[in-house]
Amino acid sequence: MSILTNQQQATSNNGEDELTEKKHLYLNPNVIGIRESPTLRINQHCRELAAQGRHIYKLGLGQSPFPVPDPVVNALRLYAPQKDYLHVQGLPELRNAVAKFHRKQDGVDILAENVIIGPGSKELLFLLQMVFKGEVIIPSPSWVSYLPQAKIIGNTIHVLHTKPEEQWRLMPEQLEAFCNTNNKNGKKNYLLILNYPGNPDGITYSKESIQAMAEVARRNNIYILSDEIYGQLHHTGNHTSIAKYYPEGTIISSGLSKWCGAGGWRLGTFSFPSNLHWLLEAMAAVASETYTSVSAPIQYAAVTAFICGAEIENYLWHVRKILSLLGNEFAAIIKKGNILVNDPTGGFYLFLDFTPLKEKLHARGITNGSILCDRLLDECGVAILPGVDFNRPEEELSARLSYVDFDGAKALAASYTIPLHEKLPADFLQHYCGNVIEAAEKIAEWANRED
Repeated sequence: MSILTNQQQATSNNGEDELTEKKHLYLNPNVIGIRESPTLRINQHCRELAAQGRHIYKLGLGQSPFPVPDPVVNALRLYAPQKDYLHVQGLPELRNAVAKFHRKQDGVDILAENVIIGPGSKELLFLLQMVFKGEVIIPSPSWVSYLPQAKIIGNTIHVLHTKPEEQWRLMPEQLEAFCNTNNKNGKKNYLLILNYPGNPDGITYSKESIQAMAEVARRNNIYILSDEIYGQLHHTGNHTSIAKYYPEGTIISSGLSKWCGAGGWRLGTFSFPSNLHWLLEAMAAVASETYTSVSAPIQYAAVTAFICGAEIENYLWHVRKILSLLGNEFAAIIKKGNILVNDPTGGFYLFLDFTPLKEKLHARGITNGSILCDRLLDECGVAILPGVDFNRPEEELSARLSYVDFDGAKALAASYTIPLHEKLPADFLQHYCGNVIEAAEKIAEWANRED
């Protein structure tokens, strides 16, 4: 190890001081301290470790393991020559397909003229928060980018911490209590960002909770951005959009990345009620000065995805079948290790609470989720993310994982050989998702060590 002389140390410190001074002089204060998104950072770190020859269980980035459905891929091949700039709001045929998709799947009366297409739903969310004049409400735990986006824009943010015994769901009475305290005169405008089935927890809301939440939002002048990107991955196909009960105040967010397995295609959609068309127009105006329009071939191909024909419906049912079996088996292994976790109801995430092992972990110098995840990766090669990245308290022994480190194409091909009404064989997970099962066993064993 090299030892710096006093002069070298002073020079190094001066360089750091100069860099800090430049940041404060030339950077927007809202972006100081903002780092690369944790999910993208862990994914790159896993690649680097794997390149060094280590076997890494990649449970950090929430990327669908399944291939893009063949009809959608074939459509992209067909429309690859499309090269013209499209309307900033999106290809008319695609907006029509998205509107029909939500009318059919969610029972919500969406019109094509009230749909906007963006380069991923993340970009659309950023634009929405930029043009919306009001305060942002984010339940915790929440997806990693909601809070940083609000900070970058400079919005007033309210983080409402949920409880493990309530499955990390925002309760209607909790939202009501917040409004009673913070908006007694009813003059504030709020944007609630609601995500379900959830990242980072894999849990959804009951219809009763959704209805009650809708009533609270209506009474308190709250607009809702309902992030339903995992809606079609509800494990039993029973996703319910809150827009069904609060149509006048809900914007539905969807896209191709999760249910269609096309994260790298970067296509997201926002669907507005007619009375909020003015908000869509403001977003479109800003979009015209930033990204102009989404890739033309991708938009043309996405029409096929949102039409959601029989082949894609069949694909979705097999994907749900695999994710449900794997998620519940992973949760069962984790529970045997005295770690708290809820059985997933959608998507491909689990949110772990190591509190029952607090004394054991503290004795090993593991006093928060960040240390826990660093040690787990270093000692077992299992990559997960700490709860603090999802807006939980720093000291909390919580973490999120995404059970997607398997060959989705092989698993899907095997599932296709088994009728949908039949259960997958007992050895299916070991054959096709063995790496994920092994990771679960490693987490449970490691957390219970008596080092």
